[in-house]
Amino acid sequence: MRSRSDVLELAVLGQLQSAPMHGYELRKRLNATLGPFRALSYGSLYPCLKALEAGGWIEATETAAPPHALSGKRARIVYQLTADGKERLATTLAHADPAAWEDENFDVRFALFSRTDAETRLRILEGRRTRLVERMEAVRQSMYRTRERMDTYTEELQRHGLEQVEREVKWLDSMIESERTAREQEARRRSSA
Repeated sequence: MRSRSDVLELAVLGQLQSAPMHGYELRKRLNATLGPFRALSYGSLYPCLKALEAGGWIEATETAAPPHALSGKRARIVYQLTADGKERLATTLAHADPAAWEDENFDVRFALFSRTDAETRLRILEGRRTRLVERMEAVRQSMYRTRERMDTYTEELQRHGLEQVEREVKWLDSMIESERTAREQEARRRSSA
């Protein structure tokens, strides 16, 4: 997952794993999943769908046009995962590398955590936390070094950014603790069975 298109491809594959969908429904679900700050346009979605289809990971099927008068004359195209697409999704979700916890990828990977194994989830959460702690330290050092040269608004902007990162680190700490607790409970359950 290196580029923005790779992230979108993963998000699309993840949504299509639930059920086949037409483009409008897929866009609606992706926007709901990824949130209002990451609006997805048709100009991004349809080229992605074409690339996934060309790669053999999804297939498009035309459905019959709805019978009512307001429907227009065009049939809808429904997209669904192929066996290769299911395999690609599973392989991607089982893999955790530094790209998985970068800003662009993390939200999509987190949205697919219910389909990700516990060990991979924990590695992604810990990697994200490490990355943010590094970022937090860099911002603190920068603020300290340049404080006398900053105007009030720039200083406030940096403080605001630092507070956002601190909140996310706190949230990640709770998610990591939750994952570890669940893993320990599962291990105890298996050993007593």
